Amino acid sequence: MNYDVIVIGSGPGGYVAAIRASQLGMKVAVVERAELGGICLNWGCIPTKALLKSAQVYGYLSHAADYGVSVSGDIKADFEAMVKRSRGVAEGMSKGIQFLFKKNKIHHIAGTGKLKSGKAVEVTDAEGKKTDYQANHIILATGARSRELPNLKQDGKKIIGYREAMTLDKQPESMVVVGSGAIGSEFAYFYHTIGTRVTLVEFMPNVVPVEDEEVSKQLERSFKKSGMKVMTSSTVESVDTSGDLCKVTVKTKKGEEIIEAEIVLSAVGISTNLEGLGLEETGVAIDKGKVVVDDFYKTSVDGVYAIGDIVHGPALAHVASHEGILCVEKIAGKHVEPLDYGNIPGCTYTQPEIASVGMTEKAAREAGYDIKVGKFPYSASGKASAAGSKEGFVKVIFDAKYGEWLGAHMIGDNVTEMIAEVVVARKLETTGEEIIKAVHPHPTMSEAVMEAVAAAYDEVIHI
Repeated sequence: MNYDVIVIGSGPGGYVAAIRASQLGMKVAVVERAELGGICLNWGCIPTKALLKSAQVYGYLSHAADYGVSVSGDIKADFEAMVKRSRGVAEGMSKGIQFLFKKNKIHHIAGTGKLKSGKAVEVTDAEGKKTDYQANHIILATGARSRELPNLKQDGKKIIGYREAMTLDKQPESMVVVGSGAIGSEFAYFYHTIGTRVTLVEFMPNVVPVEDEEVSKQLERSFKKSGMKVMTSSTVESVDTSGDLCKVTVKTKKGEEIIEAEIVLSAVGISTNLEGLGLEETGVAIDKGKVVVDDFYKTSVDGVYAIGDIVHGPALAHVASHEGILCVEKIAGKHVEPLDYGNIPGCTYTQPEIASVGMTEKAAREAGYDIKVGKFPYSASGKASAAGSKEGFVKVIFDAKYGEWLGAHMIGDNVTEMIAEVVVARKLETTGEEIIKAVHPHPTMSEAVMEAVAAAYDEVIHI
């Protein structure tokens, strides 16, 4: 019952931390009350991407004639089959974590974990039996859940969160999606593409409000062009679920509007899973709903650490994974440097896709930088034209004085695969001139990165 490391939570932060700790020679256990892999593998990143791929395939078939392909008969979206495929993908990934745990000799303890004084974790199993485990180091990686607004209480049937949105019994004819961040925009795209009448409601002036303003406006144009109703600077005031259809009262600049829909999907952010962890009893400091940690994720209590969505920083799977690795490498006595939170890529898997890293143009100007901005449209890309995906662009921002690559913002096909070039380049302090002189393959979407950089330095060829 004694371990070097016990991790509470097996999401992309927890399971990665556990595996790295085992690689470093530690005896490791992971406490998990649900499926291995956490929300990301079971109810988030992976199964949603499976659904989005189904929508993309359906979209291709619906426009097959544009590619010179004749498809006979009606093209139908088999919603149940799409959901079944998505759940199968998630199950396969969860089984993959089981394999990795076995390979790395990690003990999986099924149950709900709670911190106790004296470097102990109390685990309550499904039958209510409590067992104490000791560890020199305890890592909290309990993640988050769908956030509920007071006027948008989820009932799991008519007003739902992302988990229910992935496993509905049947495809709704109509849906109101509240919140246009990555989760809201992705589900809005998925349901709209397969034929649900979708209204996307966003409180801020732009959809995907954390993105560069030009990217946000391009996604809104793309959504509206496809027939989706998008309402920005709008607030859901109330939802009446008493009838067959939900009556959603939306406050806009022009006044109130009532929208009827079968389903209301609340996608207004996440809430951290801190309840019942024993934080107060053991003295772990919390600030604004997040656990307070140092640069290497140590909490205010010796031997207790926290990573992922429950600490301050971007609530992203890849962030949690890197935090977990840094945390255990520091525990192992390795020389590690704090994570650079200014160089974290973000991706939204709509069509067109969005990917970004670093400062937006607005943020760079507000920070006082004299900047060079380069932009290359997909309409000038040979590969994008050949693929029939001419919507979008790549935009780059450099500091004019020293040449620092301040940010990159992309919207279009495959940009989630392209953003890593910028992340690595910024990590290595690569100059714009070096990107221009690095030969990019033709024809590819990734040429747009080189072309956008060339545009920033007045050397662009193809526009």
